[in-house]
Parts: sequence; C-alpha cells; structure tokens
Amino acid sequence: MADQRTYLCIDLKSFYASVECVDRGLDPFCTNLVVADPTRTEKTICLAITPAMKELGIHNRCRVFEIPQGVDYIMAPPRMRHYMEVSAKIYGVYLRYISPEDIHAYSIDEVFIDATPYLSLYGKTPRELANILMDAVFAETGICATAGIGTNLFLAKVALDITAKHAEDHIGYLDEDSFRATIWHHKPITDIWNVGPGIARRLAKYGVSDLAGVCDMAEETLYREFGVNAEFLIDHAHGIEPCTIAEIHAYVPEGSSLSSGQVLSCDYTYDEALNILHEMVDGLVLELVEKGLVASSIMLRVGYAADKSGTWQGSFYVGGGGHVKVPTSGGNRKLSGRTQSRAKLRPAFDALFADVVDKELPIRRINLGFGQVLPEEMAELDLFTSEEEVQQERDLQNAVLAIRNKFGKNAMLRANSLQEKATARERNQQIGGHRAQ
Repeated sequence: MADQRTYLCIDLKSFYASVECVDRGLDPFCTNLVVADPTRTEKTICLAITPAMKELGIHNRCRVFEIPQGVDYIMAPPRMRHYMEVSAKIYGVYLRYISPEDIHAYSIDEVFIDATPYLSLYGKTPRELANILMDAVFAETGICATAGIGTNLFLAKVALDITAKHAEDHIGYLDEDSFRATIWHHKPITDIWNVGPGIARRLAKYGVSDLAGVCDMAEETLYREFGVNAEFLIDHAHGIEPCTIAEIHAYVPEGSSLSSGQVLSCDYTYDEALNILHEMVDGLVLELVEKGLVASSIMLRVGYAADKSGTWQGSFYVGGGGHVKVPTSGGNRKLSGRTQSRAKLRPAFDALFADVVDKELPIRRINLGFGQVLPEEMAELDLFTSEEEVQQERDLQNAVLAIRNKFGKNAMLRANSLQEKATARERNQQIGGHRAQ
C-alpha cells in the first residue's frame, strides 16, 4: 500500500539497572542488581532489576522484601538526574539518524519512531534500521535495547512488549495479519498495551479473556461498560491505531491541569497530613505562578493505610501489585473564579480536606491538583480583592521563585516545613519522588 507506514518502538532494557551496572563495569545480564533506596523500609519498590534477576523469576517493580532469601544482589540507590542525562544522550544518538519530527519520547527509556521515510533514505529494511539504532546506543552507552516494528503505533508497541521477547535479535514485528494470528488469543490480556487489571476484570464479567473475545462482543455492550474509551479498546482489539506521530506532536488539549502526589513513608494523623497538604499546595501554587497560569477548580484524593482484614467499607482502589485493597476518599470543587492566589487556594483545599477526609483513619497517600488551567491573563477578580493585593502576592511569589531558582528549593521554606513529619525539604532534593543523585 502506498500509504503504508512503518513504526519502531525502542525500549532500553532494564534501563535504571543497566545504567548502574554499566557505571560499575558489570554486565546486567550476569549481575544481580536492584535499584532501590536502602534508607527506606523493605517495603520500598525496586525501580528496576537486572535481566539476570528476572531470569530467576523475580518480577520487575517488586518490593525489596519480595526478593527471595538466598539471592545475593547489589542494591543501588536511585540517581534520577543521572538517568535523565543518560536518556538525553541516547536521544541524541537517535537524532543522528532520525529527525525530531519523527520521534515521540514515550518515557525516559522508550521512544516511538516513524521509520517510513528513512527506509528508502538509508536503503534499509525496518529490522536493519532498528539494529543500526540499537547498535549505536550500545556502542555509545553500553545499554542494550529491544525494539518492536509495526504498521501502526499500537502494533509496534505490542511487538515490543510481547513478540520481541521471543526473538533472537530482540526485535519483534507485527502487521495486521500476524497480529490476528499471534496476539488475538494471547493471555493474559493485561500484557496488551493499555489493558490494565481493571479493564481485564470488567471484561471477565462477560467471559472475555483475550482480544479475540473483545472482537466478538457487541459494540453496544462495550460502550455501555466502558463509555467513550470503548472506541480505543475496539480499535486495538482489531489491531487498528489511526493516530500518527505527526498528530501527537500537533495535539493541543482543550484543557489542562497541574497535579502533585506523594506516598507517605508511614501512617499520618489527620493534622500531620493537613500539614503535608499545605506544603503540596504551596509548591503547586509556585508552579502556577512560575508558568503564568491560573486555575478554575481543585481536586483532592486521600488514600488511607491498607486494612489487612479487608473489612474497609466505601471507595476502594487496588494497589500493592493488585493484592491490597486500600480505601480512599476525595472530591473536586469549582472555585469562585480563576486564580493563582495562595490566599484563596489554600483555604479552598482546607475546606475540601475537612469535608472529605476521615479524621479517624491513618493516611498514607495524598494527591491534589488544579483543574481547567489557563494563562494568567484569564484571571478573575472578585469584589473583595483589589488588583494591588493580587500584584503584591504575585511579586512575593516571584521573589521566592527567584531565590529558589538561584540557590535551590530549600533556600527558602515556610515554617511548617520544619515540623517533624514534614516532607518538603526531602522532596525538594528528589526527582519523581526518588533520589536525584
């Protein structure tokens, strides 16, 4: 077909663990190494484990205590800033061969590439081009990669996740025909990109456990069960993905949001968690000011400590690898106007926190966010707020930002961040909730 496209999906194998092995002069395929913070409890999640440990049947993203007794391994503290630097270097390798317009960085260790124009340019097959890129990455960094090739983005991703594992050259390939032949009846269905445990459970109600079963379901049933998201499930069950990298780059969302979340290291009381909320609101307000944005609504969700007896009532979500049920509460609230004012946003969160949080339950997780975020030119004043007050607060926040940007985030802290169980000082030295260095 004249309009047939070819996509690559390239993943850096056990990226964090591989970086740590390479820096130590070790082979990740022969070395037992986990990336985890040794200062945390044995319940901490391993951010990555080497292929050698996976060969022992140990699952990626396991918790430290789940590593079998008798397995000797190196524990490497996470260094998120270093991983970002290595990832940027690898992206630079791709740019020697591929235009940035044809690359979509899906995550720190995974990219999609529209290889279509480069096959004729270099006179290579898709597999040969994938090998060129993978070999270049290994030569530059010592990091091994795997790849999926597909006739659309979805098939390239599934080829990476499923078929590449069984290929000697670590490159999988899928087109529409081979997808139906090899993936339609693949189980578990959660191996398929964007099919999580929740979707799998809802499909199981109808006796469906693979993509062939999804294709056999009535579309009315799927839309009733999944709403508008049924469209993606139906397309993917048939191996269809109309979206292109060019469309991803051109996409502009109708609305946007800012959010922040953290898992607490131990049980927090209501008052202790309220202080954490204040730290998080202050941080997110500074982000609003720094980006020149205002918010129209707020969101809060709180997760409580897991109850081992399984007797909690109310709203639940599944965590802990799908085995622990954790109760949550939360809500959304529309603001009286668009604002970036801490003086207005913090009391709004206090009121929402008081309304939705159970004061008797220990708290272990807090997520909050600003919704309907727009440029600050869209801010709205009420009858009780003067422009001078708004400008004074904005000037104060900008002064704080200037000091923190020059001397570090911990150069200026509010007094509540000096309390015993406050977390802002520690989190200001982290990236993504993990050690930066």
